[in-house]
Amino acid sequence: MLEQIKNEAKAAAEQLCEGAKLHKGSIVVVGCSSSEVEGCKIGSNSNPEVAKAIFNGIYEVLNPKGIYLAAQCCEHLNRAIIIEREIANEDAMVNVIPQPKAGGSFATAAYMGFKDPVAVEEIKADAGLDIGGTLIGMHLKKVAVPLRIETKHIGNAIVLAARTRRKFVGGQRAIYDENLM
Repeated sequence: MLEQIKNEAKAAAEQLCEGAKLHKGSIVVVGCSSSEVEGCKIGSNSNPEVAKAIFNGIYEVLNPKGIYLAAQCCEHLNRAIIIEREIANEDAMVNVIPQPKAGGSFATAAYMGFKDPVAVEEIKADAGLDIGGTLIGMHLKKVAVPLRIETKHIGNAIVLAARTRRKFVGGQRAIYDENLM
């Protein structure tokens, strides 16, 4: 089961990278309910092994591409973000270490899996995966756009993907750069 979950997470990350046209230096925010992955209500059955499998699947896709993973904590930590220190804004850093029941198993797996993890209050990511209804929108750049990927579930959890684009300005007569959409 854990191998299947890891493979589903890996597939979702690959589809996100391709669909969102991510590149080296991009940031992907992931919110994940391991409870939902197991078919339970969000926040009711945190599972570190499931979270680690999902983290590993996603990280194996993003890390070699130079794309940063930002792991969203649960509501008990106000949806703080676990990231690598090298991309953290010192002023946004907060002092917390996520745990399975306070921060969530996925954020805990990220904290343990990163080279030099820190927590920040917020981030503006280029794209994201919401695994199990964790509400990642607050951590995406404006303007967020739904991205349809083939992977609809990881385990029993619904997977939603998003990319971001630059704001359109100028009205009806404006001409836009197709490469920035």
